[in-house]
Amino acid sequence: MSSIDPIAVFRTEAAECLEQIEAGLLDLTHRLDDRPLIDAVFRSLHTLKGSGSMFGFDALAAFTHHCETAFDRVRKGQAPATAELVAAVLDAQDHMRALVDDPNGNHDATSQRLLAQLQAAVGGVGDAAKPVQAVAATAPVANKRKTWHIRFSLPLNAMINGTNPLGLLDELRDLGECRILANTSAIPPLSALAPTELHLSWDVTVTTEQPRSAIDDVFIFVMDDMQLDVEEIDGNAVVGAPDEPVVSTVPQATASAAPAAAEIVPVKREAVASAASVADQRQAKVAESVRVPADRLDELMDRVGELVIAQSRLSQLASASADIGLRSVSEEIERLSGELRDTMMVLRMVPVASLFNRFRRLVHDLARETGKVIELVTEGETTEVDKTVIERLADPLVHLVRNSIDHGLEPPEERLAAGKAKAGTITLSARQSGGEVIISIKDDGRGINRERVRAKAESSGLIQPGQQLSDAELLQLIFAPGFSTAAQITNLSGRGVGMDVVKQTVEALRGAIDIVSQPGQGSDVSLRIPLTLAIIDGLLVRVGAGRYVIPLSAVEECLELSLEEDLRSRGRSFISLRDSLVPFLRLRDVFRTGTKPDVHQKVVVISTGTERVGLVVDQIIGDHQTVIKSMSKLHNDVAHFSGATILGDGSVALILDVVHLVAAGQQQEAHLRAAG
Repeated sequence: MSSIDPIAVFRTEAAECLEQIEAGLLDLTHRLDDRPLIDAVFRSLHTLKGSGSMFGFDALAAFTHHCETAFDRVRKGQAPATAELVAAVLDAQDHMRALVDDPNGNHDATSQRLLAQLQAAVGGVGDAAKPVQAVAATAPVANKRKTWHIRFSLPLNAMINGTNPLGLLDELRDLGECRILANTSAIPPLSALAPTELHLSWDVTVTTEQPRSAIDDVFIFVMDDMQLDVEEIDGNAVVGAPDEPVVSTVPQATASAAPAAAEIVPVKREAVASAASVADQRQAKVAESVRVPADRLDELMDRVGELVIAQSRLSQLASASADIGLRSVSEEIERLSGELRDTMMVLRMVPVASLFNRFRRLVHDLARETGKVIELVTEGETTEVDKTVIERLADPLVHLVRNSIDHGLEPPEERLAAGKAKAGTITLSARQSGGEVIISIKDDGRGINRERVRAKAESSGLIQPGQQLSDAELLQLIFAPGFSTAAQITNLSGRGVGMDVVKQTVEALRGAIDIVSQPGQGSDVSLRIPLTLAIIDGLLVRVGAGRYVIPLSAVEECLELSLEEDLRSRGRSFISLRDSLVPFLRLRDVFRTGTKPDVHQKVVVISTGTERVGLVVDQIIGDHQTVIKSMSKLHNDVAHFSGATILGDGSVALILDVVHLVAAGQQQEAHLRAAG
């Protein structure tokens, strides 16, 4: 059994912390006066600094300390939160990520530059700091000594996680005159005592000139998991006796009476035990999630796939046997493997919000770079997709978002002249439709210039001059390799790479791309992606002597095609389906089986988006739980298949690539219409 690498654990937690910092900063750009957001960013910076110091990332801890100090000044009213400060800390956050990934690299020059930028953003507040100083000068009572009663307890696993309560107590002593009492009433009998668990709680009385926020800062690193009560009391009050555990109680103030000062009275151990039991119940709450490496999930998914294949073979053997007991066991294993498969599929599903959140920073940076005013809107963030799909879609979505901002959205003055709002909108949305998830990138910009697309395609030799194309076919040309309508090369676009990568990636995921664009109103690019890439529901069919699987999510309906109708449709290959003509492909001819058609052939109507095509097969065998196996590199040029699966009898069935077959059917339709 491999041991857990603590540095790897830290890097994972640091990545999450950096994501929280980035999200907080991006929210802060729209709400600079939001105090909870400022506090949240400060806590995240404090956490990252403390964790980095604990694991030996000294450069990270030292650099993060400066950012933490900057936000501490904002929290205390010594400096305002400005857009310059947010931009500076965002740049610093990128540098923190580099310090996490490469702690031993030479980062001095970058650190100095960013610290100078940070100093300019916070130190150069000018007149903004004067009101704070004026308030302090006119309010000397702010430094009046006050007495605070503090009661706190840490979670049971605090020491295991690296929290030293003695350090917290030392920080409280540094605030002023301090009296500390340990509450030992919750300590269990020696036989039940675990040396790694913390059962103590503390009552502290501190008299200090520091404000209440100074006390909160002592506990800020552990604030989320602990129990903390802080009350201002009369400086003459006495908190218990040195040898007696104590509990503080605050009398309830009535509507007719002035609020009473906190009264601290000693109580018996029995009373403490009941209060401690409540604390124990809270502390006994264990973590509700476990971090599992992604490769272990992939390995488990492979095992589940093999189990599904073995179960399918067992079911086939049981169906051919007269043994009732064997059939019963087969049905039970089928039920259990189905439940295990469904559970495993859920484990692999990730909310698409984890993908969408990455683009907030991208849009923020591109808005600064292009000078455009851009609003990012996300919809359907709770839609769940297979984790592998999320990973592979990251780069294609980056290309599409950058393309929408560069080519789609107009500059503010051009939008105002066209009667639009100054700010352009990029909308990322996701929704589930059957066995697919549809991810859409929509903008309200100028739309796609079809004349420029056609001219570029003709000059590049992609189409012949004057060639007739449907609107959908014309718009699909932007995904051709090397295609670009940009007048000049910029940091964002112009080289003709990127959009073809988008199409290749989506098709590798067995997906499709739909484009809708209206001049002056914007464009909408929709990616239709399977929910999962591991196990799918398929329709098993026979063509000649071979068996094939059609993804069930793409199947609309099945029709019968008699031999007479097949002969009558020769030369046109269309079927009439509810007052519309649908082209169909004879898979027997496509695969060159060399066999005669069955008397009663079937047409399986499949679709991708609005495009439909029929597939003529000899027999529909039925539903099949399909475990997808990748094709070898020797079969990369075979366009009609996206993978293979193993059937119950041990034979192999190829999985049809719906996207390529629909495209082939549409091309056949175009040729027939042109010839007619």
